This record gives sequence, structure tokens and C-alpha cells, in this order.
Amino acid sequence: MTIQYITVLGATGSIGSNTLDVVAMHPDRYRVFALAAHSQVDKLLQQCLQHRPRYAVLVDAAAAASLQQQLAAAGADTEVLAGEAALSDIACAAEVDMVMAAIVGAAGLRPTLAAAAAGKRILLANKESLVVAGDLFMRTVRESGATLLPVDSEHNALFQSLPAGFDGDLAAAGVVELILTASGGPFRHHSLEQLQHVTADDACKHPNWVMGRKISVDSASLMNKGLEVIEARWLFNTPAEQIKVVVHPQSVIHSMVRYHDGSIMAQLGSPDMRTPIAYAMAWPQRIAAPVQALDFLTLGSLTFEAPDLQRFPCLRLAFDSLRTGGDASAVLNAANEVAVASFLSGRIGFLQIPQLIERALSRMDLALSADLDSLLAKDAATRALVTEWVAA
Repeated sequence: MTIQYITVLGATGSIGSNTLDVVAMHPDRYRVFALAAHSQVDKLLQQCLQHRPRYAVLVDAAAAASLQQQLAAAGADTEVLAGEAALSDIACAAEVDMVMAAIVGAAGLRPTLAAAAAGKRILLANKESLVVAGDLFMRTVRESGATLLPVDSEHNALFQSLPAGFDGDLAAAGVVELILTASGGPFRHHSLEQLQHVTADDACKHPNWVMGRKISVDSASLMNKGLEVIEARWLFNTPAEQIKVVVHPQSVIHSMVRYHDGSIMAQLGSPDMRTPIAYAMAWPQRIAAPVQALDFLTLGSLTFEAPDLQRFPCLRLAFDSLRTGGDASAVLNAANEVAVASFLSGRIGFLQIPQLIERALSRMDLALSADLDSLLAKDAATRALVTEWVAA
């Protein structure tokens, strides 16, 4: 069996750690070429000692120097690189077969786009590559011949539920609509009055999934689902009118596809990200993943409800941005990242997140940027504007 080499962007996050669990379970199939993180020296050190990658990258230069010193002291021969440019280097290196794109936020866009341009197999867990630059990213994938496989549990479920060889033609595939499921997050039963007083720690207590703080807040606000709606539009060439969201608190059905003949195809499993990661790594084959089997006899009931767009307007704003087109989704994402960071640091309340996003969408030029640099400039301008509002 041919060994495949993987670069993990965002190695110290939950997706990166779960990816390395799958790698460790299949030493006959996979080797780690490079691991990258922002500044978590201790965790990346342990990962390097276990998986012995050729390269490790830390964006923060001081953290990179510390890691190199500790690796040398441990007798490891991993070479440490620093800076954002190094992320792209390890994503498109000739030795790399696949790239796990799991850096959170717009920071993951450039290295993921570099992997796409290099024709790699991209395991996409970085939402922003499609939310911020969907048209550019998908065009790059087509032109380079890269393989794009979604890792988010919902999009992975849609990918598994669509016909084999689906080429983006919904009508030819007999598809009526894509149905994304949402857990509803920790505030599903909260009133607007209660939402005024929730804390960052409250928002990060997800009932089903173990995730980082930023994505946990996005899940609590339903912005995470909104970003997934935008992703689905680009991944599966699907207009907003054919994408639905249903709240499914048990997180057992990960998403569904409705067909013209009345059939609904769904993918089910325990809420464990190692299942979609393993599927994307081995596709079109299936390999074992270290997950607990789903037991229908102890599962209990599966329930569904409509999302409340009054209490959770972020989902509405995402649909609106998708319909507006241009750079609306990029502005939405930039404003959300600043607003969520401000909420996590205690500078704003939970309900101010959608307020800041809507204000940014009303103020920024939403016309489509001509290239990546122009798009990133608009991203930066949005962040600066929202930061100014928060500080006022």
C-alpha cells in the first residue's frame, strides 16, 4: 500500500487533533509531512514528538524559536518554520498528497488556496475559504484539478448522500433540496431576555460537540450554520432557495438530501468529527475510525424544529448575504470574527454580534472584488470598521 503524506494546517485545534488520531490508527497508510499552528508550542511539541513530521510551522516567530529549541533538546529532527508564508509552503510542497485545512478564520484562506492551486487533495474544514472567496476558490480547484472533500460533518453528510460522481447538476441528479441539520446550540430554549445576559463561558458549553471557543460561539448564535449554508452553495452548486436548515438537537442525522421521487437520503453517526475526517482521508474507500458506534436501541427519539430567526438573526443574515452576492459573505464573515472575538473578551454582549454584522453589511461596499488582494483589503477594512465600533 502506498503511503500518503499529509499536511495538517491547524494541528493543535480539535479538527487537527482528531485528524492525527485517524493518522495514528493507520500507520500503514498515512505519514505526517508537516504540522502547523499559530502559537501553541506545548501541544505542537507533543504532536511533533509523536508523529515526527519533516516540518512544523508556527505563525508566531517567538513561539517557533521556542519550539525549535525544545525539539532539538529532545533529539527530534523536525525543522521549524515561522510566519504565514510558511503555511502556504507546506500546503503545496511536492511531497504532500493531502492537506487538512483546519485553520480557523480568514487566516486559513491563503494556504488553503495555495493547496488548491497545487492540485492537492484538500480536506476542507476551513469554512472561510468558501465563505470569503467561494468563486475564486472553486475556480482554482477546477483549473488545477485539485480534489475537494468537505470535512464539516454536515457537508460531509451531504457529500455521502448525493449520488456518486455528482457534478453540481442538481436537476440531473434528481435533487430537490439540501437539508442542513443544526443542533440549536446551548441557547436553543433561551428567550431574548435571557440571551441579553449569557456569558462567553455559557456560549462555549456546546451540548453535543467539543469545539474551539470561536466556533462554539458561532454555533450558539447559529452563525456557524449560516456559514455552512454559504459553503453548501459553493460545494454543491446550490442556490439559497434549495438549501434548508432544520434544528435537530440530537446531532445524529448530520444532513440530508431530498430527491424528486420523494426519497430523502441521510447520513447518521455519533457526533464525532473523526468519522467525516476518516471518510475524507480515504475516499472513495472507507477506513476504520476511533469512534463509538451508534446504537439505535439506546438512542431514544430524534426530534426536529424550525430555527428561530428572531432570536438567532445570524442565520438570516447569512442567507441574505448569499442572495446579495458579491462580497457580502466576506463582509459578513469579517464582521462576525471581530464581533465574536469582542464577545469572548467581554467587550460586547451576545446580542450585539448580529447587530454589528448587520451594520457592517449596510455600510461596506459589497461589490465583487476583482482579485484576492482586493478581497483581503475589504476584509481588513471591515474588521477595522467593526473594531472601531466596538471601541466607541
